[in-house]
Amino acid sequence: MNNAFNHTEYIIRKKVFSIMGAKLHIYNSSEELVLYSQMKAFKLKEDIALFTDESMEKELLRIKARNVIDFSATYDVHDSETGEHIGALRRKGLKSILKDEWTILDQRDTEIGLIKENSTLMALLRRFITLIPQKYNIELGNNVIPAFRQNFNPFVTKIIADFSEDRSGQLDRRLGLAAGILLCAVEGKQE
Repeated sequence: MNNAFNHTEYIIRKKVFSIMGAKLHIYNSSEELVLYSQMKAFKLKEDIALFTDESMEKELLRIKARNVIDFSATYDVHDSETGEHIGALRRKGLKSILKDEWTILDQRDTEIGLIKENSTLMALLRRFITLIPQKYNIELGNNVIPAFRQNFNPFVTKIIADFSEDRSGQLDRRLGLAAGILLCAVEGKQE
């Protein structure tokens, strides 16, 4: 596995105002760029490629929606270097109206975990007051990992992906990072 996926904490930044499409910069905890993506605007089917840097010469990871505009979309995650299908993330469409929820799937589409907003009350308030930052937990079996938190900034969406509570390495970092990227890129479109 590429060294870009060996960190326990990532900072995912997306500029909110971009005419040609969103640019995602993913940094490690030392604020060094480890991944980069330039998403095309006005796509009906999400296809996010992650590269080692802004030159976009070496692709490391690809996140691709299975269907065109799907309320309960499933996003496959592939390691671009090995061709390995790592797993998938499925948004729970109707449940996500009140409180965002995603299912984490392994290579065979078997559910291995969930990603949920941390508080139903705060989730409801966020639907009306978009200034309240979101927080998400990953549930893997009996383990609850407070993995994603959003920092509020009107010009830059910023999500901290912290996998330090996953000490046993239950969740493949590539799949966890893909979840953080989707929370930043896809969930941001609902507002």
